[in-house]
Amino acid sequence: MKQTPQDLAAAAECLLFVSTKPVPGPRLAAYLGVATEQVAGIIDELARRIEGQGLQVVEIAGGYNLATRPEYAELVQAFLEPDPDRLSLPALETLAIIAYRQPITRPEIDDLRGVNSAGVVHTLLDKKLIRLAGRKKAPGRPFLLQTTEQFLSVFGLKNLDGLPQLPELEPEVPARGLPALPPPPASEEEEQPPSAGVSPD
Repeated sequence: MKQTPQDLAAAAECLLFVSTKPVPGPRLAAYLGVATEQVAGIIDELARRIEGQGLQVVEIAGGYNLATRPEYAELVQAFLEPDPDRLSLPALETLAIIAYRQPITRPEIDDLRGVNSAGVVHTLLDKKLIRLAGRKKAPGRPFLLQTTEQFLSVFGLKNLDGLPQLPELEPEVPARGLPALPPPPASEEEEQPPSAGVSPD
């Protein structure tokens, strides 16, 4: 394979196009047969190559990916997902708590929300937005929960530093904490005990 910048950019475009998830720089370098330090320049060349087209190169979840430009996002979503499976408000609330307080246990989430979160936690686990991250050294050894690369990808974040800043913090809440949350609705259909699998209790 030729090693001109244009050829390398075209090859990188092919690899990103067929990949179903972001491709880390070292992996991209290995397949292109170049040093990892050259990847950034190749990506810049690719970005120039497709400027003004419907796709763009994004750095997300620790790797590179081809993504729809924002102005076409709604059109593509409507085409692919006419009835998208959106997260419920309780699930989004729980996910936000995990994102800003991770690693955190389910009992700690329950204390913050004031309701049993078993159902929504299992929903988030099933969607691979969160994962089990060991056990806390506390009575009962509850599982710790944290977000995944899938979470970063879905929300368009390069890493957790890209989370929006929350200025209105309680005095006792650490830097990456959450402001006081409003009480959830009285009934939540997701808040059911898990039926099977590993319990995050």
